[in-house]
Amino acid sequence: MHTTSGLLLDILEVGAHNKLAGPDFFNAKIRIDGQLWAGNVEVHLKSSDWYAHHHEQDENYDNVILHVVWEDDCSVFRKDNSEIPTLALKRYIPDTLLESYQKLFQVKRDAFINCGRDITLVNPIVVENWLERMFFERLERKTTTIFKLLQQRKNNWEAVLYALLLKNFGSKINGDAFYVLAMSLDFSIVRKSDRFQLEALLLGMAHLLESDFVSEPYYGRLKTEFDYLYKKFGLNNTAVPKPAFFKLRPANFPTIRLSQFAHMYGEWPNLFQKVVNSTDMSDLEAIFSAVANSYWDTHYTFGKVSAKRKKKLSKKFIALLTINTVIPLKFCYAKHRGIDANAVILKMMRSLKGEENSILTGFRQLGLSVDNAQDGQALLQLYHQYCVPKKCMQCAIGNQLIRH
Repeated sequence: MHTTSGLLLDILEVGAHNKLAGPDFFNAKIRIDGQLWAGNVEVHLKSSDWYAHHHEQDENYDNVILHVVWEDDCSVFRKDNSEIPTLALKRYIPDTLLESYQKLFQVKRDAFINCGRDITLVNPIVVENWLERMFFERLERKTTTIFKLLQQRKNNWEAVLYALLLKNFGSKINGDAFYVLAMSLDFSIVRKSDRFQLEALLLGMAHLLESDFVSEPYYGRLKTEFDYLYKKFGLNNTAVPKPAFFKLRPANFPTIRLSQFAHMYGEWPNLFQKVVNSTDMSDLEAIFSAVANSYWDTHYTFGKVSAKRKKKLSKKFIALLTINTVIPLKFCYAKHRGIDANAVILKMMRSLKGEENSILTGFRQLGLSVDNAQDGQALLQLYHQYCVPKKCMQCAIGNQLIRH
């Protein structure tokens, strides 16, 4: 490229994008006519905007080394009367590119995504590679949360797994309440508790043993045990929200999920190594084959009898635990140890069926396949991080549509 005065221009580093007051990019490195410059870059629609915005009176703009504009309609000078080099983009961007850009962004407000009409026209290899990147980008986002939790738990991976698993046992509606419960009930107590004690602790900490109207023996035993353990360990559950039952299917009631969770940890007190060493879904289905206490065979809530049925974790629920807990933790642990577990992670995700939700249904209706859980997680990342905020210019799919 060349400046508007014909000087050869080579942008070595664009610098850091500044979203606050001052020049638009800090610490850029640019070679102009063979001379290396380091400084700031300002971007405008027209060159005259420099004076319209009164930058000539603002010392924050004294270190601008390049003025990037769409249209160069006047010369801009520094305080010492030296002209600031200008790059006019209008001469480099063809009309067809602008037309493609406008087509991509001129869509109806209720459109699912900007590129919905044309996404199936994109080279399938581009889509496949981009979605694989989206999948790992989504894992990277979860890594931040896991490492922060690991620091809070003093590098105890077992405690991290416990907190993440309990959160995801609560699913979407009770996940936050279960996570607060996990933070309020230290893993050291969980580790030294048997199945019955742990069920009493979990149900009690979740405020599910506070009724004065249930007279069943099992309820009484749980309440007595919880009261004893509450005092013994000096527990405090005032910050723990009471989990919801409303809008949940009975199999997802917090009473059932907490009993299943207690059974699982009663069976596998040292769960972490088994989880991170798993290589396929049969391993995880064996680990997570948790069944609620036999009391719950004829109950979903205390004091109300229901048809007899074993309350065992379903394969579908185990798949959700795998997607939301096991895979992020395996990825994070591998990163922590400096090893590559991507092949195992991809194998496991591709063996799982894609989720069913409105977002993935929207992509299916556009003609994209959601054959497995990897596709589903990748498309969720694409939708939330690129489609909704309309970051089409940062998306490989959007870029190809604009260029063709």
